[in-house]
Amino acid sequence: MISSQELIDLLTIDRREKYHFVGQNYKTAWGRVFGGQVLGQSLHAAYQTVPNNRIAHSMHGYFILGGDVNIPIDYHVDDIRDGRSFTTRRVVAFQEGKAIFNMAASFHIKEEGENHQIQMPNVLTPDLLLTDIQQAEALQKKDPIRFQRLMKAHPQIFEFKPVNKAIYLQTRNSLPLAHIWFRIKDKITADIALQQQILAFASDYSLLLTATLPHRQKIVDSKMYYASLDHALWFHRDFKIDDWLLYAIESPSASNARGFSKGSIFDQKGKMIASVTQEGLMREFK
Repeated sequence: MISSQELIDLLTIDRREKYHFVGQNYKTAWGRVFGGQVLGQSLHAAYQTVPNNRIAHSMHGYFILGGDVNIPIDYHVDDIRDGRSFTTRRVVAFQEGKAIFNMAASFHIKEEGENHQIQMPNVLTPDLLLTDIQQAEALQKKDPIRFQRLMKAHPQIFEFKPVNKAIYLQTRNSLPLAHIWFRIKDKITADIALQQQILAFASDYSLLLTATLPHRQKIVDSKMYYASLDHALWFHRDFKIDDWLLYAIESPSASNARGFSKGSIFDQKGKMIASVTQEGLMREFK
């Protein structure tokens, strides 16, 4: 995927019936459906069934089975409730009759109310940083096979600038904290619904990997299996996905082969635009 239009086309799934949609797959290097894709597509499906004056403020999803990238995904929407100011939808994603993902989303009308937020971390600005691909260039000669594997897994449509070394390049243990600037590379014109769908897609990157930071020395040469188990996303304020956004991630806990991470997303002016949590499987192949 190399253009914003390809991503938009991926997220804009086909409507077959009033509450039935079908989506195609992003061809990942690892052969399974990317979690961010299902998050974005399920949010798109839900948006097609709610009144135009409702904006998503939260979504909570569970990944049930690993998806096959070669099989289209059927999304079925349940219109749980249409209230005076809130609308609730449930979306279940199927492949070959089996549920692989389910999600609940809530939509809210625009309302005036109290306003506060936490402060954005004081970190280097993106203009002073290298992209993760630039950081990885030294691997081209040192470990060309690993470099090619990383490039195949990298979503070229997004640009990531880690404040410190990219997590997948780290070989020493450190605190489970990460700060990463990101944006979609192309300038786009999109309503807030599509901006949210793209953010849902991007929010799955680096979140679970942050839980590996205290364990890098042990796992860097191990064969690890990673899979998202659940993912929640809250949208606080409007934003532009083609402007730099800071993903401030921490992992409070890892246990029982599961890692838990949470993130806060800010724009360059320090406005907090979203919050994310995720638990994922981190299993070592013995």
